[in-house]
Parts: sequence; structure tokens; C-alpha cells
Amino acid sequence: MANSPGARKRARQAVNRRAHNMGMRAMMRTCIKNVYYAVEKGDKAAAEAAYKAAVPVIDRIANKGMIHANKAARHKSRLNQHIRNM
Repeated sequence: MANSPGARKRARQAVNRRAHNMGMRAMMRTCIKNVYYAVEKGDKAAAEAAYKAAVPVIDRIANKGMIHANKAARHKSRLNQHIRNM
């Protein structure tokens, strides 16, 4: 357990950062799912709109270091491939 004042502060900061990161990650996953749902419905216009909304979110998460850049590229590539195959 944290004993020094600095360690206590770090523990508090870690809790807040984890909550923030979990929210951001959940937002990214929701955006990705929105694209998949639109693809399943067969609505290409909605899928493209959802993809355009998801790309900046994925890039933002990658730039902050929450996910690796290659993982972000993989997500975008796969989503785009699903839309092209419609």
C-alpha cells in the first residue's frame, strides 16, 4: 500500500486515469460496433457514415497510446474491407 504522500497521490491519479482510459476504450469499441451493425443491416450509407465517425476516434486512441498504431490500422482496414464487400 502507498505510504508516502507522493505514492498516495500516484495511486489516486492511477484510479482516475484508469477510469478515463476505460471510458475512451469503450467509446472506441462502440464506434467499431456501430459500423458492424450497419454492415449487418446492409445499409451501406449508414455503414460509411459510422466508419467516418469511427476513424477519428480510433486514431485519437492510438495517438494517446491506449492502443498500438498497428492495432488502429488493423481495425480501420477490417472495417473498410467489410464496407467494400457489401
